[in-house]
Amino acid sequence: MTKPLIKIEDLSLGFTAKGGRQGPILRGVSLELAAGETLGIVGESGSGKSTVALAMMGYLKSGLSVFGGRVVFDGRDMFALSEKDRARLRGGAIALIPQNAGQALTPTLRIGQQIDEALRLHADLNAAQRADRVVELLARVRLPSPADMAQRYPHELSGGQQQRAAVAMALAGNAKALLLDEPTTGLDVTTQAHILEFLRTLAREVGVAMIYVSHDMGVIARVADRVAVMYAGQLAEEGPTRDVLRAPKHPYTRGLLASIPRLEEPGLPASMPGTPPAVGSELTGCAFADRCPIVQGDCRSAVPDLVRMNASQVRCLHADMPDMPRPRTHREPDIQTTLALALSDVAISYTKPGLLDRLFKRPVKTPTVERVDFALKKGETLGLVGESGSGKSTILRAVAGLVGTQAGSVTLGKGESLSMPVSRRDRETLRRVQMIFQNADASLNPRQTIAEILGAPLRLYHGMKGAEAQARAEELLEAVRLPARYLSRFPGQLSGGEKQRVGVARAFAANPEVTLCDEVTSALDVSVQAAALALLTRLQRENGSSYIFVSHDLAVVRAVSDRVAVLYQGRVCEIGPAAAVYAPPYHPYTQTLMGAVLEPDPDVAPKLLADDVTEKSPPASGCPFQRRCPRRIGKVCDTIVPPEREMADGHVIHCHLDAETLDEKPQKVPQMQPRKLAEMVGG
Repeated sequence: MTKPLIKIEDLSLGFTAKGGRQGPILRGVSLELAAGETLGIVGESGSGKSTVALAMMGYLKSGLSVFGGRVVFDGRDMFALSEKDRARLRGGAIALIPQNAGQALTPTLRIGQQIDEALRLHADLNAAQRADRVVELLARVRLPSPADMAQRYPHELSGGQQQRAAVAMALAGNAKALLLDEPTTGLDVTTQAHILEFLRTLAREVGVAMIYVSHDMGVIARVADRVAVMYAGQLAEEGPTRDVLRAPKHPYTRGLLASIPRLEEPGLPASMPGTPPAVGSELTGCAFADRCPIVQGDCRSAVPDLVRMNASQVRCLHADMPDMPRPRTHREPDIQTTLALALSDVAISYTKPGLLDRLFKRPVKTPTVERVDFALKKGETLGLVGESGSGKSTILRAVAGLVGTQAGSVTLGKGESLSMPVSRRDRETLRRVQMIFQNADASLNPRQTIAEILGAPLRLYHGMKGAEAQARAEELLEAVRLPARYLSRFPGQLSGGEKQRVGVARAFAANPEVTLCDEVTSALDVSVQAAALALLTRLQRENGSSYIFVSHDLAVVRAVSDRVAVLYQGRVCEIGPAAAVYAPPYHPYTQTLMGAVLEPDPDVAPKLLADDVTEKSPPASGCPFQRRCPRRIGKVCDTIVPPEREMADGHVIHCHLDAETLDEKPQKVPQMQPRKLAEMVGG
C-alpha cells in the first residue's frame, strides 16, 4: 500500500470558551492523501472544510488550539514542529493557492519578481538560474509568451492568467502538495473550465498532491479523485468521487446535490430546511438530525460513527434508507404588459475622449458596450450572461446611474429618463431602482447595526421613524427569513448568507420597481444559494418588482429568468425566452458558454469550444466574437455587423450563419500558437 503524503489522525480542534469549556470546530477528523492524488473537500459555510485544509499546513487561526489527534505531512508531525520549521515547509513543500489571486499578488511588483522571491526563499539557485526558472514555471502553467508575462504587473493579466501565475509561484518551491481554497469561485465558466483542465494536467505531469476546497460540486467532480463531505466539523461522507456524487449515501450529501441548479432542469432547485448547528456547540445526537428528511428516533440520541460502505465511509445510522424526493419548484411569474424599463441603442464607454475628440465631438470608435436594446416588463426577470468583460455589470451600473451612457436612452416606466447620473436623480427615481450587490461585506456598513442599515432607506424614501420604522424593519427581516433579534446585530456577527439576506431586505425596504441583482449568489454555498433564489422569487411575486439578474452561472440564470440575453464584448449575441436560449439553435458564443458548464458528475466532461483568451477591447468592425469563434466563416465575420436572425417567439440570434447551420454541432476551434494568443491579449 502506498504510504500517504498527508495523514490526519482523529483531529479535534477549536476554541476554549469561558469556564474552560471546549468549543470544537473539528471533531475527530481522519483523512489520508497520497502523492499525486486530489482530494476535494465540500460542505456549507462553517462546516470546517477550510479549517481542516489549513490544518494540513499546520496552521491554526488565532484563538484555536488542538484538542487531540495529529497531522502528519511527509512523515513529520506538523503540530510537533517548531513554528520556524513549519514556516519553512509552507510555501515550499506545501503551498497555498488562495481564492482571489488578484488580491494575493502584490500589485506593485512584476509577476517575475514575485516568483523570484519565492525561489530565493525555497530554492538554492543563483540570480541567472532563478530568471530561467521563472520563465520555465510560467511556461509550465501554460501562460503565453512567458518571458513577456514575467515583466507584467498583476493588473495587466486577466483573472485566469492571475490564477495561473499564482500556481507558478506555488510551484516555485517544488511543492509536493497544493492547497487550493476556492480558486475558481470568481471566474466565469469558460475560464474556470480551462483552469480546471490545466490543474488536472498539472497533477498528472508533476505528481503533486492537491487539496481542493470548494462549495461547487461541479468543480469537485472535474478535479478530485476522492471527496470528503464536511458537516458541523465532522466527516459526513468520504469516498471516490464517482461513488459520492453519483450514488451519495448520506442525506446531507443528497441535499447538497439537490440544491444545485441544472442546465437541463428548469425551475428552482430544492433548498435544505434549517441551518447547521452553531460552531462549537455540543452534539447529543446526529448533527444533521434537525434537517434530515429520513430522521428516526435514535438519530437524536446517538452520535453516529463513521462506518464503511463499500469504498466509501458514511456517518449515518440509516444510510441504507431511501431519501425523500426533493422536487424542483417551477416559477410562476406574474408578468404584466406594463413596461418597467427600456434600453434603446445604448452605448457606454470607459475611454476618455481626447481634446480633438471633444472639440470635433467625435465618438469613441469602439465603445465598451454598444447597440444594446431590450425592454423589461413589470414582474419579469431578464438574465444577463457572459464572460468577465462582457458588459453585464456595466449595463447594471448604467441603469443605476453609476456610469454614464455615451449614446442611446435608458427609460423607466412610462418613459422617465434614467440617463442622468445617480447624483442628479430625484428621491422618487432613486427609490424605484435599487441594486443588490455581489459582496454583502463591502455593501453593508460594518459600524451600523442591522436596524440602522434598514432604517436608512425607510427614513429616506418613506419618512418612517421610531416605532414605525422598527416595526417595518422587523417585517423586512421576517420576509427574508431572519428573526427580529438580528436588528441589534452588526454585519460582522452574521454569516455570508445572512448578510446577503440583509442586502435583499435593504433593497426591498425602498419598495422598488426595478431591482438590479449583480452576482448576488456567486459567493454562497449551494444550499444557501438555493434558499436565496427561492427568496428572490417569492419577493418578486409578492411585490411585483422586475429583475435584471447578472451571473456567470448559466444554470442559476436559467432557474430564475424569464428571458436571457447573452453578451460578448458589450454586444448582445443572443436574446430571447430562457427555454429558447438554452436549447438549439445557439449562437456560437452561447454554445461555447454552455459547453463549459461543469456538471456535478465526473463522467460528464466540459466541451471547450474556444480558447481561454481575454480580449482587451471589442473588434472595430464585424462580429464581436470573430477572433474566438469555432464557426468563423471568413471576412464577412470580420467586417460586417451580424444580422438579427429571429427564430421564434422573440428569440433573436445575431450571427451570419443561418438557422439550419447554427443547429449543427461545431468542431472545436484549433489551438492557437502562444504568440498569437499573446497578441490578442496585448502581449
